[in-house]
Amino acid sequence: MVRNGKVLDGNPATVGHMTREVPRILLTGAPQAGKTTLVCRLARELQATGVAVQGFTTSELREQGHRVGFLVQAIGGESAIMAHVARNDGPQVGRYRVDIPAFERVALPALERAHECRCVAVIDEIGQMELYSGAFVQSVQWLFEQDVPLVATVHAKAHPVTDELKRRRGVVLLTVTRDAHEEVLTQVTARLLGGPAEAPGWTGELRREP
Repeated sequence: MVRNGKVLDGNPATVGHMTREVPRILLTGAPQAGKTTLVCRLARELQATGVAVQGFTTSELREQGHRVGFLVQAIGGESAIMAHVARNDGPQVGRYRVDIPAFERVALPALERAHECRCVAVIDEIGQMELYSGAFVQSVQWLFEQDVPLVATVHAKAHPVTDELKRRRGVVLLTVTRDAHEEVLTQVTARLLGGPAEAPGWTGELRREP
């Protein structure tokens, strides 16, 4: 095998860190376990150290103290209402109807930017609402094949798409609980930054903000 003009014999003992997997981390857990809170904190802390981050997060939309929908927010970019109780069309999840075009308008360009800049991709989340978008599913599956460090939250329910992602070679699946935020955050950060031996993984350089 040839890489960067050098011939490698394919033996992990001789190629060293060049055979390490790009970190691909899935965070799962029960509803309200704080998965979104954790990835938002991770993104802020990475950016504070100069690491480039792209992707999107989702959050609740509340009116008069009641949850009425969900927002999708590109990191450093635009946002849109991706689901709302007042919508009359779109796939139904519980009390909400999903606005697939609005979700795709924000999420798909965010994933594309993550690939283009080779920075850490954050996806929050790969869940029931998001999986109604075929274009999103294809983008996520494609991104998992690229040399892009990736952290995604994923619902705990069985689903053909997420089950397949969890089984992929090199994917690390961590469970988030209310009492384990610090522990999980430490593990994720170590894997992304090529940390201590107890968190083996990719040792490449993360792209830094200019």
